[in-house]
Amino acid sequence: MRLPARFSPELLRHVPRKPATVMYPFVPVEAPEGFRGKHEFDIEKCVGCGLCARDCPSGAIEMVPDERTKGKKRPVIHLDRCLFCAQCEESCPRGAIKLTKVYEMAGYKREEMVVTAP
Repeated sequence: MRLPARFSPELLRHVPRKPATVMYPFVPVEAPEGFRGKHEFDIEKCVGCGLCARDCPSGAIEMVPDERTKGKKRPVIHLDRCLFCAQCEESCPRGAIKLTKVYEMAGYKREEMVVTAP
């Protein structure tokens, strides 16, 4: 197949440039500033108020009773339902929930997509 003559200058202009794509699995990519990734939860800061679960627009956070402390509830975050809007981070009065820059969250089972307190 013969290329039309008008493609030749365009082709020659792009030959010395570096590729526009990244070899992702082989070359690590750093998340940009402000990226909202996997949740990080600190049980020591949590008071069990439930504001994060109430304000979550997708219902990805549920409050479950904590076995270690009687009467206190703790949030369980379902990443497969999460919109990563960071509303839970803003709603938490104690700063117990933070969104990190971790973006590799693939899993084979739904149970792998849950963030609980350590």
